[in-house]
Amino acid sequence: MIIIMPVSEVRAEPQAGQTTDHAAGQETELSDFEKQKKASYDTVPETNNIDGWPEGPKVYGNSAIVMDMNSGAILYGKKMDEQHYPASITKLLTVLIALENSSLDDEVLFSQESIDILRSDYASIGMRPGEILSMEDALYATMLASANEVAYAVGENVGKLMGGGYDTFIQAMNDRSAELGCTGSHWTNANGLHDAQHYTTAHDMALITSALYQHEEFRTIAQTLSYTISPTNLVNEQRVFQQHHKMLWPENSNYYEYCTGGKTGYTDESRTTLVTTADNGTLQLVAVVLQDDGDVYADTRSMFDYVFDNFSKVLLSGEKMPEEIRSYTDSDPYVLLPEGVTFDSLDHEITVEDEKEASGRITFFYRGQNVGSADVALTPEYVEEATGYTTRLELSSPDTEPDADIQADTQDSFLPFPVSMIAWSAAAAAVVLIFFIIVITIVRRKRKAMRKKRRMMVRRKRQQMQMRRRTGSQKIRSEKGVPAHARRHASDIRNRRKD
Repeated sequence: MIIIMPVSEVRAEPQAGQTTDHAAGQETELSDFEKQKKASYDTVPETNNIDGWPEGPKVYGNSAIVMDMNSGAILYGKKMDEQHYPASITKLLTVLIALENSSLDDEVLFSQESIDILRSDYASIGMRPGEILSMEDALYATMLASANEVAYAVGENVGKLMGGGYDTFIQAMNDRSAELGCTGSHWTNANGLHDAQHYTTAHDMALITSALYQHEEFRTIAQTLSYTISPTNLVNEQRVFQQHHKMLWPENSNYYEYCTGGKTGYTDESRTTLVTTADNGTLQLVAVVLQDDGDVYADTRSMFDYVFDNFSKVLLSGEKMPEEIRSYTDSDPYVLLPEGVTFDSLDHEITVEDEKEASGRITFFYRGQNVGSADVALTPEYVEEATGYTTRLELSSPDTEPDADIQADTQDSFLPFPVSMIAWSAAAAAVVLIFFIIVITIVRRKRKAMRKKRRMMVRRKRQQMQMRRRTGSQKIRSEKGVPAHARRHASDIRNRRKD
């Protein structure tokens, strides 16, 4: 049995107050470090500057956020859009791309390149070139052991499934993060090894984690404390490794009862990074801390407690619906508000996502702060006003004005234009099909009648021939019994008739 001991995400983490270059001049470096650490802690979160917003805790992280993973409400923010190196929390996006483009029983073949990226102090589970894991085993190793060669191999193999290779996978990481609304990220690898062009923001990581959290497979992996990989095609021993996230371990002083998973990270350049999810039975939150030189777990705990203690759900079904929308299409949509803030005090913005289907998303704001969003069905009038696209068929003629009561009753019954076209096309197709069936039926009946008529004619001809044969034979038989002079007399009479 091979037991994988927990190590840092990429390389050995120095003690607090130390850097990796701690030979001469260590005291000066320690002093500079403490100054930077204090300056980061003293930086006030931007959300503390919102009137009527509860004051949030100070944290050592240079950048931090707490976001509701369902509504997208941002409840705590400290330089959340500032770019930083992510280190191994990169692997969250790697797992997302893998889950969306492969199956858990797919094979992951380890190339020489996937092994060559490793250094002696990098997190690894000791895979070999030519060795094969299942995708499920590979994702557990990526999340729990933070194995860098495994994350690379996942990228290679999923990239092949997508029709390319490792570069295809990296492009998918960039494309998918952009689709999720990430605006400050750029990805160059699948494991988080340092690259000056590989960076993200706390806000972007919250968006990525929220999308990943929707996958049940991820939630199962993220909460697992220990995992065993069975012997492979090249190694006859089991590999056993454990969860790195300390807030999941009940016996650890950093244990947090609402924690449901996350990902740790560290490099000399990124410092400590941490993504954590939490669920108290009412809210499902994600907290992200970047470039933290203090106690990242204490920072995360204080941010979660702050949100759970100060914010409550306000269901949109119980509030007046904005006039631009016809209905909410999300199940039980809500906003999150602090005590003393009412729904009437909110502003909103609408994004038209599909003008043909008259669908979009509404986001509510309190003094410019996002407090929740939901998918909506939009009114045809708003879509036309916002985009110029006509989304309904006018039922009244241009020369007549519809009755106001009728218009009010039928306003919600208008269908988006493409839906109406589909309905009319379907009706026309049905009419054509019925006509075609009728024509075929008539033709078949005519053919059947013709066949019957021909059979009758053939039958008549046969009967006539039989009658002629019978008549001829009777004549022959009757003539045999007539005297010769009588036959000559009859023959003379027939000859005269022929003339």
